[in-house]
Amino acid sequence: MEFASFIDRKDYLERVGNALQREKPQFIVIYGRRRIGKSKLIKEVMDWERKDVYFLSDQTNEANQRMLFAKTAALGGIEDFDKVTYPDWETLFRALNRQVMEKSTICLDEFPYLVKSCPSLPSVIQKLLNEKCLKFNLIICGSSQQLMQGYILDRKEPLYGLADEIIRLAPIPVRYIGEALGCDAQQAVEEYAVWGGIPRYWELRADYKDNETAIEKLLLDNKGFLADEPIRLLRDDMRDTVQASTLLSIIGNGANRLSEIAGRVGKEATQITEPLGKLRELGYIRREVPFGEEEKKSKKGIYLINDSLLGFNYRFVAPYKSILELGRTEAVLNLIKAQFSGYVGHCWEHLCRQYVSGNIVDGIAYNMASRWWGKIFTGEDKKGEMIELDVVAESMDKKHILIGECKWTNKEDALRLVNSLEAKIKYLPFIKKRQSVHIVLFLKNEPQNKEAARILYPADIVQAQ
Repeated sequence: MEFASFIDRKDYLERVGNALQREKPQFIVIYGRRRIGKSKLIKEVMDWERKDVYFLSDQTNEANQRMLFAKTAALGGIEDFDKVTYPDWETLFRALNRQVMEKSTICLDEFPYLVKSCPSLPSVIQKLLNEKCLKFNLIICGSSQQLMQGYILDRKEPLYGLADEIIRLAPIPVRYIGEALGCDAQQAVEEYAVWGGIPRYWELRADYKDNETAIEKLLLDNKGFLADEPIRLLRDDMRDTVQASTLLSIIGNGANRLSEIAGRVGKEATQITEPLGKLRELGYIRREVPFGEEEKKSKKGIYLINDSLLGFNYRFVAPYKSILELGRTEAVLNLIKAQFSGYVGHCWEHLCRQYVSGNIVDGIAYNMASRWWGKIFTGEDKKGEMIELDVVAESMDKKHILIGECKWTNKEDALRLVNSLEAKIKYLPFIKKRQSVHIVLFLKNEPQNKEAARILYPADIVQAQ
């Protein structure tokens, strides 16, 4: 399968490109999780005719890094730059400043590796930036989100307040995966449920004839390219990868409340709030509260894995590592096939809530959408009935409320689904008087009695995100 080399990222390209066009040299910071496309974005904006320098650092010592940088600069056209041994980074940068062209760009990729080998490097850069002597643009980039944020957002750090642009790359929206893999909207949702919005994963997936084969070769095979990806991601940012992996495993297998997670870990809830908070900051998990409740005050919050590949791994791969180590992938593949529709259904629900949030649906602008769960009291049962609604959103003017049901199944009856929702709606505690209720079904396929409901399909959801 042919893969389009550069998809989306137009807003990021424009932002970096505009910065590099400014009169004064710029200091730009770009960071984001592993394989999200940072390096490719930077290479798109670099001008090789201007003898820009892109340097990918490694984990060797300080002197070796300087030697490798000098060789990279020389190879890029800065003549004889590697003929000198530079005693420190300040000397190297000042020499570079004398030889590069005006407004050329220097990129230090995987900047945390450089700092690890030379902790004083941020102070050196601070000195040069404060002197305003550099005639080149400087881009620093890194996959360790925690470290990169620390360098530039921590008041105690030398580089705090010096960046002209700070860019954190986010995953690519679902609408682009169809373009990347050449598939329709329904397939796009299923692909996104496994590979998420990470472009490198899309490139790897594109090498296989179908999603099932890609899953087998990349994730289930213990020699697969992405077999150890979850641990690699956690090593970038978490001090205790065992604890982080344990928390993700517990959440991925259905324990979502703080008390449940703490119980399975065997710790007090207060002992796991910090690592859970870090996983949230990294975008690997999210916390949801029922519609109408404030996140900070609600005691009903649940934790869910927010990253497709991690969610898939901790649901289908990690629990069966022992079997997979024996090479028996077929048994796990059969399990995935049996449960895949249900797994995709959770991704579908999340995409539908994202679609409604801040969007105009049938002429009405809605605020953030969320789920709701709780008890309704019909009068027949004093204990109440626990129910869950997939999508709930209030209009911006508070005059309307949208109630949605999401299904990722092949055969549904729209009339039955609407009747079921209507029977519950009149008992919902959060609906205000004079609010108009709008029922919307979010379905995988066309149902029976389709005329009975307002229905949105994958093509509607995918193209709008």
